[in-house]
Amino acid sequence: MDVIFGLLSFLVLFVASNWFQLPVIQKLMLYFVNVAVIALLVLFQPEIRLALSKLSVKGKKYHEVTEFDRFLDSVAYAVYRMADKRHGALLVLENQDSLDEYANKSVLLSAIFSAELLESIFIPTTPLHDGAVIIRGTEIVSAATILPLADDSTQLSKSMGTRHRAGLGISQLTDALIIVVSEETGKVSIARDGIMTRGVKIDRFKGIIRSIFTPPKTTIETGMDALSWLKEWKR
Repeated sequence: MDVIFGLLSFLVLFVASNWFQLPVIQKLMLYFVNVAVIALLVLFQPEIRLALSKLSVKGKKYHEVTEFDRFLDSVAYAVYRMADKRHGALLVLENQDSLDEYANKSVLLSAIFSAELLESIFIPTTPLHDGAVIIRGTEIVSAATILPLADDSTQLSKSMGTRHRAGLGISQLTDALIIVVSEETGKVSIARDGIMTRGVKIDRFKGIIRSIFTPPKTTIETGMDALSWLKEWKR
């Protein structure tokens, strides 16, 4: 909605400059449009990628709910339930770089992921809540994991404590995706490649995770594709 309001304001200003014959302002606004289009594509890349992935030029087909889809829904459900309850949490989703160095120094779980298990770990009265949870695939590898703190914490506000600094620190050292739930504000932040994005809503949350891990899709298609049809025809 903020983007829409901004575009409407821009259009009003452009019409006004045309009405009052202000060519310099019009030219500056046209230059701004060229840059803004690229900026919007970069800013909303996860959402655009998710929307394009849902488009299909093929015939009718039935999409199965993959294991990744169930995992993603469970993660989002647990994270935003903890955010509503103001339960601080720190999740590290392993990507290509191995996190065994940190997992082996913590409490090893090797448990199949579930929203209930994740929430129970970060209940403030439990012994495992103070630290990070490392997730590999759909498995919770470890809990109460101690992560290195970021040396440069200039992008962190005063309301962010050790949990955010640790999340930013591990994102600077590995390609993992880090999810931080603030105990003070209840906001969800995502860190990757040394950059932390704060106040992420659930739809963008899912889009970011899906765009990074890009799981293979499983589909059941009715009929034969062109290659199968050609093989059958040659017989």
